Amino acid sequence: MAPRALRPVDLAREHGLSTQAVRNYEDDGILPAAERGATGYRRYSAVHAQALRAFLALRPGYGHQTAAAMMRAAHRRDEETVFRLLDRAHADLLRERDTLDEVAAALGALATAPAPERDRAGTLTIGALAHQLGMHPASLRKWEEAGIVRPERDRATGHRLYPPDAVRDARAARHLRRGGYPLAQIRVFVEQLRAAGDTPALEDVLQGWRARLRRQSRAMLEGGHQLDVYLAMLDPA
Repeated sequence: MAPRALRPVDLAREHGLSTQAVRNYEDDGILPAAERGATGYRRYSAVHAQALRAFLALRPGYGHQTAAAMMRAAHRRDEETVFRLLDRAHADLLRERDTLDEVAAALGALATAPAPERDRAGTLTIGALAHQLGMHPASLRKWEEAGIVRPERDRATGHRLYPPDAVRDARAARHLRRGGYPLAQIRVFVEQLRAAGDTPALEDVLQGWRARLRRQSRAMLEGGHQLDVYLAMLDPA
């Protein structure tokens, strides 16, 4: 007996979506193309239902764009691209964890020791720092105006130079910005970081940052599980 065809409403009800949202996901390539009945209506299958589960599970941990790219690659049976996207997202999260640990460690170190002499070898230009952070140099200039980063100036050229402590501040600001923190709050955080302040506001930021990373890791686990189920359905053993 052939499996029953599923309608857009059948997929939508499971997740509290509208039928139009399901159709939009198919049109965007997030769901594989559906068969059409004699009357032109879309006919989905259990594979489509799992594809939707996988995408919606991936999105909280990996973001909409990356989750969509994973699904499109999976439909093409391009597992190499799927795994690259997974690996890149996990590497980015690990770097953010490392940055958080560095910020937390810096607070303790700066609170008990004088600021160390800086090594010019760790200094970056505005272009190099922007590239490292994946952002536009204009954003770094905006952060400078907001008091978040404090570059130095090359005496010969007048160009901005970012010593190690400014690079640290910029990295912390970048991750906090990704987490949705407004520039005013980031400025307060960075000022307290520079002064090694131990205030409830600063502790709240650090704890909230770490909690967000934990939630993202759990979301990645759930998304990976649903994606694995989908890949197995595409290529059953």
